Amino acid sequence: MPKRDHLLLRLAVDLVILTVRDDALQVLTITRANEPFRGQAALPGGFLREGEDLLQAAIRELHEETGLDGHRLYLEQLHAYGEPGRDPRGRIVSVAYLALMPDLPLPTAGSDASSAAWTPVAKAAGLAFDHDEILAGGVERARSRLEFQTLATAFCGDEFTIGDLRNVYEVVWGQRLDPRNFNRKVLGTDGFVEATGGKRMPEVGRPAALYRAGGATVLNPPILRTDKHG
Repeated sequence: MPKRDHLLLRLAVDLVILTVRDDALQVLTITRANEPFRGQAALPGGFLREGEDLLQAAIRELHEETGLDGHRLYLEQLHAYGEPGRDPRGRIVSVAYLALMPDLPLPTAGSDASSAAWTPVAKAAGLAFDHDEILAGGVERARSRLEFQTLATAFCGDEFTIGDLRNVYEVVWGQRLDPRNFNRKVLGTDGFVEATGGKRMPEVGRPAALYRAGGATVLNPPILRTDKHG
C-alpha cells in the first residue's frame, strides 16, 4: 500500500489596518513579544481557534493585540498567503483582512504583542514573516478603493474644500496631483460632493468653497491614478 504524506496545516489571520494620521498613510503594527521574530515589528494577527470563522478570529486578534474594536471596522478579505516556508513554525496559511478607516484611536498592546502603534507606511519595512508582502497588497487595494469609491470624503470632516479632499488622495496614493485637473474630476463626478454654499477664509489667498459628501458611494466615472506605482 503506497505511503501517504500527512500535511499538518494551520490557519491564521493577519490584519492590514490603515488610516490617515499626521498627513501620512499609516498602518497598525505590533512588536512581537514571542518567538519567532520576537522584538520585530509585524501586522496584528494570529491563529484560528476551535469554533471560530475567519472574521471572528480577525476581530478577536485585533482586539487582543491592539485593543481596537474590529466590530466597528469594515474588514474585507484581502488575499490568502500560503507560500511554503512563510512561517518557521510549520505549514501555515494566513488569510489577510484589510480596513481603511478614519478617526481610529491609539492602540494599546496586549496578548503576544509587547507594543502596538501607528506606523507610516513609508517607514514600515522589514516586518516579520511575509508581512511586507501582505502590507503592500493591502496598500494597493486601499489605493484602488479610492479610485472607484467615495471613501475619501470620510477623512475630511463634515465640511471640506477640494484641497482637503485632494490631500487625502495624495496621502493614500503617495503622489502629488494637479490641483486643477483633480478639481475638474471631482466636480464632474456625479454625487461625489455637494456644495454647502459656504467658504473658508484663509489667512492669505482667495476664499475656498466648502463641500460636503454627496450621496454616491461609487464613483462614476472613477478617478483613476495616472501612475499605478505611486
